[in-house]
Parts: sequence; C-alpha cells; structure tokens
Amino acid sequence: MSLQYPSHEFIIAALKQVAQLDLGEYSDRVVFLELDISQKDVVLADPNHLNANLVIPEIWDAAIDQACSLVPEEGPGILAFGSALNLLLFSPTYGKAVLERIKNTVQNDKRRTYIFTVSTTANREEIAELEAVADNLIESYSARRPFRLFMRVARVKDLPFVPDEIEVPFSPELLEDVKDVADHSRLRVIPQIQRL
Repeated sequence: MSLQYPSHEFIIAALKQVAQLDLGEYSDRVVFLELDISQKDVVLADPNHLNANLVIPEIWDAAIDQACSLVPEEGPGILAFGSALNLLLFSPTYGKAVLERIKNTVQNDKRRTYIFTVSTTANREEIAELEAVADNLIESYSARRPFRLFMRVARVKDLPFVPDEIEVPFSPELLEDVKDVADHSRLRVIPQIQRL
C-alpha cells in the first residue's frame, strides 16, 4: 500500500532495482492495495491487486482485511506495509477519522505486523499522534548534493537498540529517480484527496 507511487508496477520495478527483489517470485504471497478515490468499496482488480478509497475509514479496515485474506497466513505471519499514509490526512472530511483508524490499526491489531511510513512535512501534529502509538519508530531524512538518505532507530518496544544514524546505501541517482516519481504522484493524489 504505497500511496505516493502511481501504480503497483512501479513498486515491483523499484524493488527489483533497489533491493534486487523480484516480487514475481512471490506472487502468491504479495497483494497490492492501491488508492483509488473513485471506488465506493474494495475492488479486486486481479488476483493480487486491490483498489480502494483508503481515505474512507470503513474502507480502510475492509481493504486491509481483504488484502490479508488473499495471502497465506503461515510462518511468522502477515506483514502489512504502507507508505505515505500522511496523504490520507489531506481530506477535510475524513482526515481526522482515518487518522484514528490508522492509529487503532497500529495500536490494537496484533494479528499482523504493520510497517507504515509517513512524512512529517505536513500534518506534523497528527503524525506525532501516530508515532506515539507505534511500538517501534525509525526516523529518516535526506540530504542533497549529493542526494543521500539517512535513518536511525528512535524507539524499539521492550528491547535494547542502537540509535546510531546510518546512511542508506542507495545511489544518489536511484534516490532522485524514486523521489521524482513520488513527487509527481503526490501532485496528482493530494488535490484528489483534498476534494473528499
């Protein structure tokens, strides 16, 4: 569930380039959940691809449940990953309610492991609420000239951790390409969400 990218095909290509991970080898274990504000329900686009208007709180829950029902629940369990969830908060109608749903998911749904990413550039106070309920927190930031990405572990629940900052080993060119696609998509997605 990567809201800042235009399609799941981009995610497949990016993971292959960034992490040398071919999701095609795991097609029976991966489901993509794409933001589609035109939907009134969760729509199965193909066997491992759902479209849903995740801005609406009731659809948020249903979409996650349906996506998780499409993958086997074995081994260590289901990992649900979502990025740029802060985009959902731009809705004047649903922003506060969907924030509460996301917080509830993070805080109370122990059936699955959730990794959510957000930007603190906008909606800083709301994002702080979400960070406060997370068991574990990793912070990142970027620097320019050359483009670099840094991260550090800020909190791990009930375990010791090393808080040292590290540079993520991605080339500046790769980071620039990913940022360009994400920026372009955000420019399209945010105005749509602001109309909800």
